[in-house]
Amino acid sequence: MSFLLRVQLPDRPGSLGSLALALGAVGADILSLDVVERGEGYAIDDLVVDVDPGSLPDTLLTAAEALDGVRVDSIRPYAGMLDTHRELELIDQVATARDDRLQVLVDGAPRVLRVGWSTVVALGAQGAYRVVGSSGAPETHARDVPWMPLDHPTTLDDEGDWVPQIWRDMDTKLAAAPLGATGKVLMLGRPGGPRFRPSEVARLGYLAGIIATVLG
Repeated sequence: MSFLLRVQLPDRPGSLGSLALALGAVGADILSLDVVERGEGYAIDDLVVDVDPGSLPDTLLTAAEALDGVRVDSIRPYAGMLDTHRELELIDQVATARDDRLQVLVDGAPRVLRVGWSTVVALGAQGAYRVVGSSGAPETHARDVPWMPLDHPTTLDDEGDWVPQIWRDMDTKLAAAPLGATGKVLMLGRPGGPRFRPSEVARLGYLAGIIATVLG
């Protein structure tokens, strides 16, 4: 069983090593690490850890937060593939797809960007509509989206009046980026959080921009 931990820890030598030892002491094996963000004196890291079946995620939280200056932002079950070239693979899959390349995009985006679901949204005569959606995308659609058209990647107000109530009930954090000049946007949903960091929004924007070029 694997979990994805988002951890804030002091940005100083030895911090990550201490965290690895603490997690190892409760039977967790770190499989991968991505640096999400660095700030003044701190770092935000995503760690995928493997634990024995039946192990409780609370054990990981307790072990990590016993260290001085360490805070766990979130713990989520993780069933994705480990790959340090996730974006490149997705871009290649979209470029070589014979049909419905937008569907290939939204199917791959959750794994690449570590979110719960993704959709491509466009504006029509009746308001916003979903063009395609990934597995797990909510059945309830947002119709009135005051932030469209969109000209830059951004986080979205997850408490806004436009957000369907069921999305709010699941504390879904939202981000979106334009797919070039098509008028369509790639929207991401992360039920239960954590919130999108600026570096993640920038990463989304870069990916959406390259994909828009591939799509022509």
